Amino acid sequence: MKFLFISLLIASSSIIAQNKKHVLLTNGFAHIGNGHVLENSYVAFNEGKIELIADARITKLDLSKYDTIINIAGKHIYPGLIAPNCILGLQEAESVRQTSDYSEVGEYNPHVRSLIAYNTDSKILETVKLNGVLYTQSTPRSGVISGMSSILATDGWNWEDAVIKADDGLHLNFPQAIQKRGWWAEPEPSEKNNRYTDELKALDAFFENAFAYYKTETVVEKNLRFEAMKEVFAGNKNLYIHADYVKDIIGAVNFSKKYSIKKMVIVGGKDSYKVTKLLRENNVAVMVNRLHDLPDTPESETDLMYKLPFLLQQDSVLFCLQNQGDMEAMNARNLAFLAGTAAAYGLTKEQALQSVTLNSAKILGIDSLVGSLEVGKLASIIVSEGDVLDMKSNNIILAYINGRQIDLRSFQKDLYKKYMNKFGIKE
Repeated sequence: MKFLFISLLIASSSIIAQNKKHVLLTNGFAHIGNGHVLENSYVAFNEGKIELIADARITKLDLSKYDTIINIAGKHIYPGLIAPNCILGLQEAESVRQTSDYSEVGEYNPHVRSLIAYNTDSKILETVKLNGVLYTQSTPRSGVISGMSSILATDGWNWEDAVIKADDGLHLNFPQAIQKRGWWAEPEPSEKNNRYTDELKALDAFFENAFAYYKTETVVEKNLRFEAMKEVFAGNKNLYIHADYVKDIIGAVNFSKKYSIKKMVIVGGKDSYKVTKLLRENNVAVMVNRLHDLPDTPESETDLMYKLPFLLQQDSVLFCLQNQGDMEAMNARNLAFLAGTAAAYGLTKEQALQSVTLNSAKILGIDSLVGSLEVGKLASIIVSEGDVLDMKSNNIILAYINGRQIDLRSFQKDLYKKYMNKFGIKE
């Protein structure tokens, strides 16, 4: 036991020392994350924070003050990618129920926190880091009100070590006026939700009681569910309303206005391009889901989902990309490629990059910490041999979270090397 304690102490001291390293990355293509690119850059960080972003062609530095200097000529530097609205760290194997910890029984669970269920030892986290995803919004599912999400790093000893913002917002599954049937390969005709009015009344009643509780100065008996709602009404936490279609989105916006919700985000938003004026006027952002999905109606253009980010961008609606659905934890590694698709259908490469970095950070309320390569922000950085948004050239060779270099090994890489060696295949 004494030996184990000493080993952990040494490992902990090593991590702290690594965070204090003064690192300079030179000669790379720096994609700042806010639309700007430096073709030949200096990126320096110290004590876990970025201290310099400069054009190497016109900037003179005293190189002797840096502990580590890495020449990444021809490589690309990016801010770490952010995967919002995801069950990363909450599920390991979809087919094994015991490895899923993202939902609770009951319909109204605003007091449930995904934070404490986050598993930093997940094997899936290893794979998403390889494609540049350094942060995730760990999100609860199920029920009408699923609970509170939190934003965590994809690398750490435990959830306390990984958390960057605890309990950032509440997730509400808004009643659907029209219910979709079947699945993507075998869609069935949509049906009117005959319980829509009743579901809306029940939700309204819950919010009315919670709002009255919030307005009460002296509470006789504490209600855990209503206590969790207070910060949403106060405007200190986001209200994430999951809604896809026009009637539901309009209903969600009006519902939020009724209770004076200051920070509201639409999650999903397949029809959001039809109500951009409403979203813009009410300062509502959209977490666009699954660009690689098929449209829901046979009359829609086949590439509608691919173009959705561009349609929101041209109407000045703040949006980011996410990947809720089947196998979403493992598919979070493809987040960069969703942005690559958006770049092929209207967005510029830098706008597409923003949709998985700075835009996500703005919506989640962490843009003062991460999301772009700017002085004073956390040194959460990835370096790729090629374009991070391109499947062929994406190859992450370096990654830092808060200035700490993270291990990019994974069991998938180990197996790849094992069987390459077994059959004598040269890379």
